[in-house]
Amino acid sequence: MNKRFFVFVALILVMVIASCSPSAGSNPSGAGAAPAECASDAFGCAKIAPGQTIKIGMGAPMTGGDASFGIDISQGGRIAVTDAGELEGFKFELIAEDDSGTAEGGAAVANKLVADPTVVAIAGHIFSGATAAAIPIYEKVGLPMLSPSATNPPLAEMGSKVFNRIAFTDAIQGKFAGTYLYEKLGIRKLAVMHDGSDYGKGLAEIVRDTFTSLGGEVVSFSAITSKESDYTAPLAAVAATQPEALYFGGYTQDGAILANNMKQTGLENAIFFGCDGTYGQDFLDRTGANGNGAYAVSLTPADTDSKVKFDAAYEAAFGVKPGTLSPYTWNGYDVVAALIAQVKAVAIKGSDGNLYIPRGALVNAVRNLKDYQGLTGVFTCDAKGECNASGPLLVTIQDGKWVVAE
Repeated sequence: MNKRFFVFVALILVMVIASCSPSAGSNPSGAGAAPAECASDAFGCAKIAPGQTIKIGMGAPMTGGDASFGIDISQGGRIAVTDAGELEGFKFELIAEDDSGTAEGGAAVANKLVADPTVVAIAGHIFSGATAAAIPIYEKVGLPMLSPSATNPPLAEMGSKVFNRIAFTDAIQGKFAGTYLYEKLGIRKLAVMHDGSDYGKGLAEIVRDTFTSLGGEVVSFSAITSKESDYTAPLAAVAATQPEALYFGGYTQDGAILANNMKQTGLENAIFFGCDGTYGQDFLDRTGANGNGAYAVSLTPADTDSKVKFDAAYEAAFGVKPGTLSPYTWNGYDVVAALIAQVKAVAIKGSDGNLYIPRGALVNAVRNLKDYQGLTGVFTCDAKGECNASGPLLVTIQDGKWVVAE
């Protein structure tokens, strides 16, 4: 036998011995291994290593004409992160990604967030179209969602186990608006417009159907091309039908232009009736005197010690009063705070120093949220993820200010 043969035999013996020995990464005693709950969980566990943060994701419009919604809601959420403190030495973090409020953006942000293993839950998405596109992506990996503002009714009919929301639905808001227009304002001829989005169109359809069921006449039902700078042409066509009021389903950027253009198109005596998407200081700033007499829906909760404390913290941190940029400031806080509370309930500190979040257990914990006290109410989720059935607060503009409508 030559020297090369002996070397070869020695190498084989080393490999055999190594294969029979515990590997460097194994631990036969179980010490330092992931908790057993991770193996039994349908989606496994998110593992947060020391030095990493526990991330709550959010998809929202952060730029463009609707950015006030995303900025405001995420800022409310950041106050919740501050209030949450730490969990077993691990800090929380809110990651707000710009989805432009569109379906395409919602899918893109969802794919980005699921690629980060330290993202454990989603506070959002914010707009309904983006939410609908994102739900199947989160469903596959077991990331629970708790939206502050995606109110399109069909979202809860998709059979999703991960989607939940705390805002009242468009079905409630639309029925409320249609009834108020007919019974309280005495409107009998109504024009209805929307921005073509899932949210705006869905609201418009509910208002139309409610109003006509009460005996009113919808003289015009139409969509605008969202984000245009002038709507005098479509409004002139609406004016020809002689409505007493114009209901609009959509957001501030478009709604403010419509309210301004109404004064130039023969609709100066018609009431502009908006929604929660057109409420806020931004609408006042954009419309000025043209906004007087307009209606919208507000989500502003009643003052409590917790709300007063939050309001002060929000204004100190961001230099603007809550509720100024959107009606969802407090909802932004509530969804992040509620998700963090559920993360704390299911998290497990491993003997290896890592923090483990069983994903399936967290999905179930969020869906089974019960009697959770938030700034905007008490939340208990039903089997479809509807966690708040409270009704809207109607407001109108008087002397350049939003006031509660009668």
